[in-house]
Amino acid sequence: MRLIFSLIAAFLISTTYAQQTETVDFERIYALLDFNFVEGTVTGNMEVKFTMKSDADFVYLDAKNITKYESLLDGKLISTHTDEGRIIFTQSFEAGNTYNLKLKYTAKPNKALYFVNNGGFQQIWTQGQGKYTSNWLPSIDDMNDKIEFDLSVIAYPGQEVIANGVLKEKEESDEKFIWHFEMSEPMSSYLVAVILGDYRKQKRRSESGVPIDLYYYPEDSLKVMTTYRYSDDMFDFLEEEIGVAYPWPNYKQVPVKDFLYAGMENTTATVFSDQYMVDRSGFTDRNYVNVNAHELAHQWFGDYVTETSGTHHWLQEGFATYYALLAEADVMGKEIYAWKLFQSAMQLKELTDKGNGEALLDPKASSLTFYQKGAWALHMLRLEIGDDAFRTAVKNYLEKHKFSNVETEDFLIEARAASGQDLLDFEENWLNSPEFRYEEAIATLEEYPVIQRYKRTVGLRKLTFGQKSQKLFELLALPDKYSGPEAIYQLADVSPEAAGRIYERAFYTNNPWVRQAIAQTVRKVPASMKTNYERMLNDDSYITRELALMNLWSSFPGDRHNYLDKMKGVQGFANHNVEIAWLALAISTLDYEEAYIRDQFFRLTRFTGNRYSFETREQAFTKLYQLQLFEPKSLENLVEACFHHNWRFAQTCKQILDEVLKNENYRKELEKLNIKDEKQKIFLAEKLS
Repeated sequence: MRLIFSLIAAFLISTTYAQQTETVDFERIYALLDFNFVEGTVTGNMEVKFTMKSDADFVYLDAKNITKYESLLDGKLISTHTDEGRIIFTQSFEAGNTYNLKLKYTAKPNKALYFVNNGGFQQIWTQGQGKYTSNWLPSIDDMNDKIEFDLSVIAYPGQEVIANGVLKEKEESDEKFIWHFEMSEPMSSYLVAVILGDYRKQKRRSESGVPIDLYYYPEDSLKVMTTYRYSDDMFDFLEEEIGVAYPWPNYKQVPVKDFLYAGMENTTATVFSDQYMVDRSGFTDRNYVNVNAHELAHQWFGDYVTETSGTHHWLQEGFATYYALLAEADVMGKEIYAWKLFQSAMQLKELTDKGNGEALLDPKASSLTFYQKGAWALHMLRLEIGDDAFRTAVKNYLEKHKFSNVETEDFLIEARAASGQDLLDFEENWLNSPEFRYEEAIATLEEYPVIQRYKRTVGLRKLTFGQKSQKLFELLALPDKYSGPEAIYQLADVSPEAAGRIYERAFYTNNPWVRQAIAQTVRKVPASMKTNYERMLNDDSYITRELALMNLWSSFPGDRHNYLDKMKGVQGFANHNVEIAWLALAISTLDYEEAYIRDQFFRLTRFTGNRYSFETREQAFTKLYQLQLFEPKSLENLVEACFHHNWRFAQTCKQILDEVLKNENYRKELEKLNIKDEKQKIFLAEKLS
């Protein structure tokens, strides 16, 4: 009986918790934050202003990982305790009254706040997407409760601090600085952000006068113009295309190490993976343009107006994906809009064909549905109701629901009003149906020459080489990013000698994607292709250069020294892809600079340490496994990497460790390791047993 009573009580309490937004209006949270990098903790002094909508016996803040706390309400002690990831304040709260709560706390987060070794410099960043900010800042996880967050952050001299809103003051205090940031409008707690590290910034301003700060590491100063290419243009485009002025006082973009995703649209302060910091050669293969536009579009769709629940997630991700495509097309050409829609249509068709199609309003749908099917829904709606009605609907939708929460019906009301249509078929076909209407969708792209050319090229697959060789030859004359590579891929089963004339033309197109397709498909380089192939070592593409180096090294043993000499010192992307490939090849070339083999080996093992990005470390671990050259330090780093906050990287490292353990010599080395971290020690002991 007691167990049943406890279960009922727990249910009633959790139900009450879930309904707090109906009882309390949290208006403002101010927090003075002090981060301890060594301990991995944050201490905060908070002031919380809230007004009661109805009487209640307690209020709470979501607060996880709290290790200590003390609180005052209107200057008096208040009964406080923690329970189920919440900090609860108990007394009689009266409807209509406004209260001021002061809370001092310390938390040791296991997610959402990350302390990162960035090449020997301390870096801190947050990621609250979903409902995780409460892991480091007591707040309200419910995105329907919008609050004005004003943060102050304590930092050492030389450390740059970025947070939401406007920097009002940088105050000197006890050999440190306190950075005071202020937001003037409310937002959901998952959009709160703090970044601290060694940064410089370039200041820009939009045509409408919005300050734009573009951050970078000091060593990346020469990558700023390339990485942030088109940033100003896309900002101006989105303001004009959306028809609503950028809704915040400023905008910042900050690269961080070992980020969990491509980017995150924290209000006024987008965070993105530092792997997108690229030079001219890197821009060909891995540029920030689309991510840049996507996160910027979220400042309207997600930050300015926010979904009420996961059922309406497409109102954020579908809109951001769609407007990013428009912005990218504006600066890089209309073909990219059609091509990316075409690619996503193929993916959505495959999902439907396998019986796994998802409705756009399914809260459990995949990212592919929310992002890509959401973008397709907007593309189809715009064609159905026309440009003017579409723009009017979007503008009215944003302005009517600014700084509040929305459902799909809120947008549809405006679309119906602007178009004069009931849109019932649109709702059924694009929002409620799990099917993706592929034929109908693709028909809307037929007018784009890039799609016409590509479909003609794909149609050649069914022909023999003799039947299509001339057509493939002619296709390479087009400055095409999509059809040209497809022409090369169709030569995969044809000997390079037989297709020599086509390859010759392909090399001289100077089309980087055509040349990359050659590097991807022609791994055994024939002597007749050698001279042209060697020129790819100079291409403006680090993927092409890495592939060309490996393929030439393998194909022409007598010239290995020349290839290694030519590519010596080339880093590649931020993840050192070319340099790590070079090191592996140099170590494998036994007579190459033999006196320096030890140094090259040391450089490769050094890349396994946590001062480098997980992308760099993963490549280094992989090469060491392939070469069977692990030594004690890299084995220790491998064990540590199994606990990395990026779960995909951690999983890969666990798989490599499992393979390494099959080697008896490595098992003995692992047994000798003096690992100090208790979790790592227990983990390794279990693996060894």
